[in-house]
Amino acid sequence: MEEIEHTCPLPRTTLREPAIFAKETSCECRAPHEKLTIAQARCGTPVDRPVRVYADGIFDLFHAGHARALMQAKNLFPNTYLIVGVCSDDLTHRYKGFTVMTEEERYEALRHSRYVDEVVRDAPWTLSHDFLEKHKIDFVAHDDIPYSSAGSEDVYKHIKEAGMFVPTQRTEGISTSDIITRIVRDYDVYARRNLQRGYTAKELNVSYINEKKYRLQNQVDRMKERVKTVEEKSKNFVYKVEEKSHDLIQKWEEKSREFIGNFLELFGPDGAWKQMFQERSGRMIQALSPQQSPTVPPAAAPPGSARCPARPRPPGPGPSAEPRPPPHAPQHRPPKGPQSPSAA
Repeated sequence: MEEIEHTCPLPRTTLREPAIFAKETSCECRAPHEKLTIAQARCGTPVDRPVRVYADGIFDLFHAGHARALMQAKNLFPNTYLIVGVCSDDLTHRYKGFTVMTEEERYEALRHSRYVDEVVRDAPWTLSHDFLEKHKIDFVAHDDIPYSSAGSEDVYKHIKEAGMFVPTQRTEGISTSDIITRIVRDYDVYARRNLQRGYTAKELNVSYINEKKYRLQNQVDRMKERVKTVEEKSKNFVYKVEEKSHDLIQKWEEKSREFIGNFLELFGPDGAWKQMFQERSGRMIQALSPQQSPTVPPAAAPPGSARCPARPRPPGPGPSAEPRPPPHAPQHRPPKGPQSPSAA
């Protein structure tokens, strides 16, 4: 079984290098340039060459709307070679108006678009039969809105009648005129911006008074930014302090609950401290006043017992003897004085 060799097609040079500038013609096909229908082009025929599509314009301030139009033109057919015509400054200023970018800047902007294969400089305002034959153009791509200019209601009318026109869709919301309108509307903002970036008042065509006004406004804006920065830093500082204070309060509450619980556990009505105090006070009372032994009344005690020994009686005649006075009773003595004669 024979092996089939698969070769990967090389990437287009326009994806790596700028598009070429058109000379007399860039069509390498030596065969007669046969006219194609749109149906044939969409089927990918002819096989020996790509379908040559032409799109023209001013392309001032090249933006996304331009890029999307070129993308649509490039993807009209399976095998498309896109040629883009760019009008010169002289022609554009005559028929449309002053441009922001010069023609050389606009040529270079188109050369670096990924969808463009070839750029035609100083393109004509109206496409003639000779121009189409010279560049061997199969179809012209543009939006379908009638483009009135150079004394014509639609400069693409004869292209449409010849069956060579393929419409593309405009991108709403963006155009070169819209961008210029924004710049004119916000002129003061952009003038101040460029003064701040080092441009001179002469380069910006700004008067002396306006220059001083713009510079003063720039200083005021810088002061506002500084104040705003300080306010933001202050807010962040206060926020951090509040966060820390909340954390401290929460920790303090947790510790206080723990402290109160421990205090109640020690000093509460049934706390450990009360029990310990009661135990210690009982020990102190026992140490200071020990418990006395029980005493027996004298009447109940038997005579001669150890606790109540019998008192010895003095010798005498017995029960009839005269009772002795108590030991502490006072003794009656005769009064002192002269003795009677009988005593003498």
